[in-house]
Amino acid sequence: MARNITPMKEDYSQWYLDIIKVAELADYAPVRGCMVIRPTGYAIWESVQKHFDDAFKETGHVNAYFPLLIPNSFLEKEAEHVEGFAPECAVVTHAGGEELEEPLIVRPTSETVIGHMYSKWVQSWRDLPILINQWCNVMRWEKRPRLFLRTSEFLWQEGHTAHSSAEEAMEETLKMLEVYRQVMTYKLALPVIPGEKTEGERFPGAVNTYTCETMMSDAKALQAGTSHFLGQNFAKAFDIKFQNRDGELDYAWTTSWGSSTRLIGALIMTHSDDDGLVLPPRIAPVKAVILPISTDERKIEAELLPEAERMSRELDVALGGRYTAIDRQFHMRPGDRFFHHLQRGVPFRIELGEREIAEGRARVVRRDTGEKYDIPAADLAGRMPGLLDEMQDAMLARAISFRKERTSFAADYEEFKAILEERGGFVETFFSGSTQDEKKIKEDTGASPRCMPLEQTDTGTCMYTGKAGARRTIFAKAY
Repeated sequence: MARNITPMKEDYSQWYLDIIKVAELADYAPVRGCMVIRPTGYAIWESVQKHFDDAFKETGHVNAYFPLLIPNSFLEKEAEHVEGFAPECAVVTHAGGEELEEPLIVRPTSETVIGHMYSKWVQSWRDLPILINQWCNVMRWEKRPRLFLRTSEFLWQEGHTAHSSAEEAMEETLKMLEVYRQVMTYKLALPVIPGEKTEGERFPGAVNTYTCETMMSDAKALQAGTSHFLGQNFAKAFDIKFQNRDGELDYAWTTSWGSSTRLIGALIMTHSDDDGLVLPPRIAPVKAVILPISTDERKIEAELLPEAERMSRELDVALGGRYTAIDRQFHMRPGDRFFHHLQRGVPFRIELGEREIAEGRARVVRRDTGEKYDIPAADLAGRMPGLLDEMQDAMLARAISFRKERTSFAADYEEFKAILEERGGFVETFFSGSTQDEKKIKEDTGASPRCMPLEQTDTGTCMYTGKAGARRTIFAKAY
């Protein structure tokens, strides 16, 4: 166990913060609630970003950029939206040494300004659909910040689309939810549950909100990404009109969907251990680090480094990118060098000493299990892709197994409360209560409805109201 990391079972919150510190992922900024993302953390974000960006482009979306500052009047046009975000908004009232005629809002999200622009760009059904994504920062003033999970400023992507029919917009909403599920499951090794939010959990101004919910290693839930069917609410607020195929004026149907740097928090809390960060290979910026080891500096320069560089080149070709690194911290003891990369979550460590050189092999150590493999140097490039896939699959399987173990079913409210009190985790139940019922349940138990899973065919009796025809719903305490 790492001496510089608080054990998970002793203090989970401190363990989480210790992981961020030792892995050098982020630090607190001078402005309360904001963070500095350090190079290692940002490299992970770049990897996450690439996987999502590739998937977005495969589905026909293009990237654009919209202003950071939004006129206050824009937010006021959509009443439900402004009510939902008003408490979190940062407002600019002065600029250039003068008071502004109209306050400007630092964007909490961009539906309003994008809606305004779409109203200028859309005249005919031939202009639709518009399929745009934006990578940017947003600000939502956070009273209880926690690095990556809840910060006042964070990085994210927000997709915004406009369509000529409700059917097409709903198809888009669910399509992007599936894109999230695919990337989160198979790239980040996060087993998410796609589902619909209850009325009380909907995005302000949305007709329907859909979510990907995942379980952390303390059995709490985390919302990993959301996709919203906005109906014509924002189109009517911002006058996004078009002439349809029949020559009549109609309002567009819009969607929005987003995911953020909180996914880095999800990676930490799903996969890491008491020794440090553990990264799924497909998301790790460095997938294998090569450590030349010798007490003889001349041998390092003459024999070990050239072989390490050769290995690195071959591995990069086999892995399809610059995914390997060579550790040159020769002033440190080998054990300290091992620990350095272990704490940063590098999936594989390749030890290359004088004995390995003499025997034409490499010692390969897997981060998540500590398994060791002695592999002939000539076979290393051919073996490494398979080893990385094995680790990726194993990490996903462990996360799925953990979620199954910590998911229970409750038939009534008393059983529901007992489960949350005794073992926590996800509680699956039938629920059809109101927004007020949701608030009361959260006051009583600390748990909220995370989603109504998409894959369900049956209905039952609501555990809280006793009404028939209730949908399966997952409740949990959440971040």
